[in-house]
Amino acid sequence: MIQSMTGYGKATVTFGGKKIHVEIKSLNSKAMDLSVRIAPLYREKEMEIRNQITKVLERGKVDFSLWIEKEASESATPINAALMNNYYEQFKNIAQTTDIPMPTDLFATLLRMPDVLTKVDVQELEDEEWNVVQGAVEEAIQHLVDFRKQEGVALAKKFTEKIDNIEALLKAIEPYETERVTKIREKITAALEKTVSVDYDKNRLEQELIYYIEKLDINEEKQRLSNHLNYFRETMANGHGQGKKLGFIAQEMGREINTTGSKSNHAEMQNIVVRMKDELEQIKEQVLNVM
Repeated sequence: MIQSMTGYGKATVTFGGKKIHVEIKSLNSKAMDLSVRIAPLYREKEMEIRNQITKVLERGKVDFSLWIEKEASESATPINAALMNNYYEQFKNIAQTTDIPMPTDLFATLLRMPDVLTKVDVQELEDEEWNVVQGAVEEAIQHLVDFRKQEGVALAKKFTEKIDNIEALLKAIEPYETERVTKIREKITAALEKTVSVDYDKNRLEQELIYYIEKLDINEEKQRLSNHLNYFRETMANGHGQGKKLGFIAQEMGREINTTGSKSNHAEMQNIVVRMKDELEQIKEQVLNVM
């Protein structure tokens, strides 16, 4: 069954007091267009994540986010007590040797000294943590794939409805097609008979009528369009990754419908062709979203 390129997936895991969130969403695109935002701790794994995504999703405009949510107690910037004490000892020694009094707001002064409130957050990614995060990435991707499949079912239902409508309209042309041939013959014959002082060869007229009617014949177009409708159904049933192929088939269907319209020369037939074009246009709009 076909898949849509529209999808959304999310996963959340906990490790070492951290909540790790993974979010991935996709829209339609002619090729793989991947954008990633990854927390600094996991950036060394960016290429691995990219490969993991492109291998499964294949095509689409994909946005991927991986971020960490820490507890409030861990998010506060720690005071570097050792460095602060070192500054204090230096202040005290300078005050003793120079007779310069200690600052009255000593604590506030120490807090303003370089690196006392600088957060040093040097972490190394451990294999155990990466295994957990990688599992979350896989889960989010799978949720997106499931979403795409659900959307694909809805698209297939819509396509089937439109293809069936075009097929029904194609059959509705047949009565008018037979009527059209008779009317063309009667119209030409009547015009000749009304013309004064004109003598014509009826056998030659018959040959010319046959030639003219053959030029307006749409049996080949009808047969090719019918084949394209069946091929569209077969392609949908072949599985995902058929979006471009379905687009090509829809183009061929459009050619046969347009040729049928140009050959119709009959008001009712042309009205039916317009309805067929409307059904096909809805297929073309939606087929852009198929994987």
